[in-house]
Amino acid sequence: MLIDLHPANRILDETLRERFNGSAEKLVMKVADFDGVSYKLSTPESKTVLHISMSIACYSQLREYGAEDVLKREYGDLVESSPEDGFDVTLRIDLENLPEDKESLIRKISYLKRNALAAPFERAFKSQLEGNESELMTIQYRPDEAFYIKAQHDRVTVIFSTVFSEETDRIFGKVFLQEFVDARRSPATQNAPQVLYSAREPPMELRGIPGVHESENIGYVTFVLFPRHFTGPAAEGCISRIQLFRDYLHYHIKASKAYMHSRLRVRVDSFLKVLNRAKPENPDAQKEKKTARFVSLSVLAIALFCLGFVHELTLVRSSCQWKNIQAIMI
Repeated sequence: MLIDLHPANRILDETLRERFNGSAEKLVMKVADFDGVSYKLSTPESKTVLHISMSIACYSQLREYGAEDVLKREYGDLVESSPEDGFDVTLRIDLENLPEDKESLIRKISYLKRNALAAPFERAFKSQLEGNESELMTIQYRPDEAFYIKAQHDRVTVIFSTVFSEETDRIFGKVFLQEFVDARRSPATQNAPQVLYSAREPPMELRGIPGVHESENIGYVTFVLFPRHFTGPAAEGCISRIQLFRDYLHYHIKASKAYMHSRLRVRVDSFLKVLNRAKPENPDAQKEKKTARFVSLSVLAIALFCLGFVHELTLVRSSCQWKNIQAIMI
């Protein structure tokens, strides 16, 4: 079953709802997210002041492409000038001075990771719409994986490198990614972004880039975005969905493997039931019964044979006696 992953962090969402609508209590909570991102929710000052800190491996690169400006735009004065030790961004929320629209604030905070990663996409989209080309922006968001963004005069190209640690993952991944390529041939998806897949060699845009290399375990997926995909309101949805591509892919690879394993277990159980039905309950008793039946039939056959032989003998003897009588009478 396919799933549509949401860019918001659900644990953040639920925790903030409880804090905004309940009584103030001390809190220290750590939350994990996709791609090694982690959060910490705490009340170090008082019960009514909540700190939300986020750690993301590629924040230094995101800062270079305007992440701080995006976060300031989205969160305003909530962003602390000095983040908590060990984290890259910290938001400070006064629970006694919440805005009237609490739902909007909860949604924004649960989108913290999404908004930080949106910076290079927004820069590329803006450059393309202005008719300019941008540099190739590299975001090393995982230890062995990265995505690359480049604005060109008629498009924006987004390239994901994805590592398959297991042979089965590589096979499943190839099938999934080939479907992305083939799906655009359907008339219903003609307006979707073009998708290209390279199983080993990096695309032309990445040739000669430091850190890009060929390997059997690495695949490259290229999305070609045209202005219709990121103009106006479409930009927000485009950014939210394309960020989750890697998580979407690996989630469904694992789900497919789990489904196949469950089907294999069901099939093995059915085979075992067939074998158990075919197995005699007491092999020794069956063998003795068959032997006794065989002996009984053999004795009966011998008896019938003997009776038949005696009968034939009697007939022959009677015939001989009748011939003797006839001879005497003559």
